[in-house]
Amino acid sequence: MSNWQEITVETTEEAAEAVANLFYDVGAQGVVIEDPRVIARYVEEDLWDAYELPAELLEAENVIIKGYLPMDERLEERLDLFEKLLADLEQFFVSWLAKVSYAEIAEADWSSAWKEYYKPQQIGEKIVISPSWEDYRPQGGEIVVWLDPGMAFGTGSHPTTAMVIQALEKYLKPGSQVIDVGTGSGILAIVAAKLGAASVLALDIDTLAVEIAQQNVELNRVSDRVTVRYNDLLTGVEGQYQMIIANLTADPVLALARDAYDRLSPAGVLLASGIIRHRLPEVEAKLLNLGYHLVETEMEGEWVSLVARKD
Repeated sequence: MSNWQEITVETTEEAAEAVANLFYDVGAQGVVIEDPRVIARYVEEDLWDAYELPAELLEAENVIIKGYLPMDERLEERLDLFEKLLADLEQFFVSWLAKVSYAEIAEADWSSAWKEYYKPQQIGEKIVISPSWEDYRPQGGEIVVWLDPGMAFGTGSHPTTAMVIQALEKYLKPGSQVIDVGTGSGILAIVAAKLGAASVLALDIDTLAVEIAQQNVELNRVSDRVTVRYNDLLTGVEGQYQMIIANLTADPVLALARDAYDRLSPAGVLLASGIIRHRLPEVEAKLLNLGYHLVETEMEGEWVSLVARKD
């Protein structure tokens, strides 16, 4: 059994997803996010018992992100790249924090570490995201999405994902044809299917994400409506769709905006999220220039989610 290089970054809530994404950019095969705000809410709502959690986690002020790299001949190269990418992020955040530490751990320790803090959570009015190993019973019209994130990013707890789920509840029309670009764990594609989409094309350029998303699609028994596929943004995609989901970052949203416009049917909706607040004017200008009508903007902390309609 191989050992792994654990990289720990202490950062802010606003920078958490951007930092987490860096781990995948350098080939990390697992990411754990310990968010004290989410943990405190779970304890307050009696989803967890506080005595089960270490004191340092309950008292933490910042988000802890841990990524895992194989200890092979490429480790040094990947660590150098990670540090460079992390330094480059500073310019995008007003309050920047990135304390980094390293440790060597056994494979058995990291492969299940993230499960310890992952519990059912309600997002929006009726969507509940539950880990596959929990015995959660829906109440009062709740729609449960069973999720095993594996090593793919996305459990629904981050504001960018939560804002898209809320927008899906509001704007998705039953019978719609939907694309989910950068599907990750498949969470948004599955939510769309369970909210009534007739078909969902879930795309990701990460082969591991494609594998995990497919497993989650099967776990939720929506394989008849959700197709998971390896793809670079919307390259080569044909047909007309009533909704396109792009929970990414500003740059890929800008890159796919024109293709998304072409693929949307008249009055079709683009849900774009993962945009850092200071990039919002740039994204809005691009969408308006292409002919979109900006319908709604939601913000939480430094993160922005947009709803745009094709006129």
